[in-house]
Amino acid sequence: MKYLSLLFILVSQLLPGQTATKVTAIPLDADSFIGTDSYKNLYFIKDKVLKKQGEEGVFSFNDYQLGNITSVDIINPLKIVVFYQSVNTVVLLDNKLNEIERINFNHQANFMNISTATNAGNNQLWIFNMDTQQLELYNYRTQRKQLVSQPITGKLIAQASNFNYCFLLSEGKLRVFNVYGSLLNEMESSGFQKMAQHNENLVVSKGNDLFFISENSINPLKVQLTENMVKDLHLTQDLLYIYDGINIHTYSLTQPKQ
Repeated sequence: MKYLSLLFILVSQLLPGQTATKVTAIPLDADSFIGTDSYKNLYFIKDKVLKKQGEEGVFSFNDYQLGNITSVDIINPLKIVVFYQSVNTVVLLDNKLNEIERINFNHQANFMNISTATNAGNNQLWIFNMDTQQLELYNYRTQRKQLVSQPITGKLIAQASNFNYCFLLSEGKLRVFNVYGSLLNEMESSGFQKMAQHNENLVVSKGNDLFFISENSINPLKVQLTENMVKDLHLTQDLLYIYDGINIHTYSLTQPKQ
């Protein structure tokens, strides 16, 4: 993560753009596109139902009593994290979308209202505690939590994470934290709205403009988009997926020449 001291500069100081070459476009009737796993399964939400579609068929999970699905984390397809903010609840699913476990934060010893929940590995979740406005690591086995951040000012817009780092996008700021509770760096968010991460790389959107944050630079992404707005993003090692509400557009990323 040493690149952070280099990359967090104002977006006006951009390096030459990175090229994204279109590979495919497939139609998808969904309310939200979550992403793909290493087995090329598609995950999406339609009518409050989480669906997984691939060579083995279509699997689904729903519990209408929990309301709308706020977010789904598929970083570990064997333990998928489904978050329902309206009822302060996380549901863990296996690779066939069967329920493994349910965590109701209203019933925890240390009650808290949370607005995000993503997988941090080792029985932990990255959660944003709305009561304290802080990012925390929560162990749902021991019910212990570890403070990661100081209170965040401004509305939280998005969270993206892996087992090592958590990216927090709030009004005016984009911050990166590690599992040890260290703020690695921050930057002016300059109107960023959505983001997707893979390992230490990040793609952020500002309207229909996309920026690729990599090991040592912030690059505008040269992507020819339709008139439809960017609705959902998903990033893998070599591919960027953009869902516009009608089609999933897949792009191959080419590193820019320095």
